[in-house]
Amino acid sequence: MRRLGAVGVVICGAIALGLASQGQEPQAAGEPDPYVAARKRMVKRHLEGRDIKNPRVLEAFRTVPRHLFLPQETRRHAYDDESIPIGEGQTITPPYDVAFMTELLDPKPTDKIYEVGTGSGYQAAILSRLVKDVYSVEIKEKLGLRAAEVLKKVGYTNVHTKVGDGYAGWPSEAPFDAVIVTCAPEKVPPPLVEQLKEGGRMVIPLGDRFNQTVYLMIKKNGKLTGREVRPTLFVPMTGKAQSEAAAARKDNAKEKDKP
Repeated sequence: MRRLGAVGVVICGAIALGLASQGQEPQAAGEPDPYVAARKRMVKRHLEGRDIKNPRVLEAFRTVPRHLFLPQETRRHAYDDESIPIGEGQTITPPYDVAFMTELLDPKPTDKIYEVGTGSGYQAAILSRLVKDVYSVEIKEKLGLRAAEVLKKVGYTNVHTKVGDGYAGWPSEAPFDAVIVTCAPEKVPPPLVEQLKEGGRMVIPLGDRFNQTVYLMIKKNGKLTGREVRPTLFVPMTGKAQSEAAAARKDNAKEKDKP
């Protein structure tokens, strides 16, 4: 859920590489947190003040230190509802967008969740406060490794990360109670359907580069059924999803060119 500009426009995956480059270490679990009041203000103004109502989701946002997922020089903006550049051509997702997707997913305390796009690690951190386990995959190695480092430093041991193409899922840990995708494929990757439990939930943006919609889907009788939730704008899902979409467009163009 990485926003580009206005609320509801999101960018896929990113992490604060600036911490390491400046020699700044993430705040360890148990250290004094100077941002408690700022987080409470963020929740009241940007989440409760809009349409986020789930009390468990709101409490997670009061406790997860978003500033640790930002470069040192931009931490003063950590609890504004903004997408903030953090290197690799990416931004961290605005709090409202993370909250919207999280509430829509309706996470349960016993859930095992699969996330496509670890990015900054912030979405996984929020989910870690709400479910039993989070399994998250990031296609960009630098981002994935840095996210894992920050998550470990703050003590979120129920988040499991690896570097790879999220299209493939995490077969050894399937099935999952829910799946959340933070970048936009044009079609739902089949492995994600296969690895979702019967009755499981999926929140995913679908569409081409500039015409996308967030869907909430439920697996019934082995297939996804769902509803459109709202228009949005994510960066495309890269890797196999992107290559398949390009191949499909090429095939369609050939069909149109036939006499």
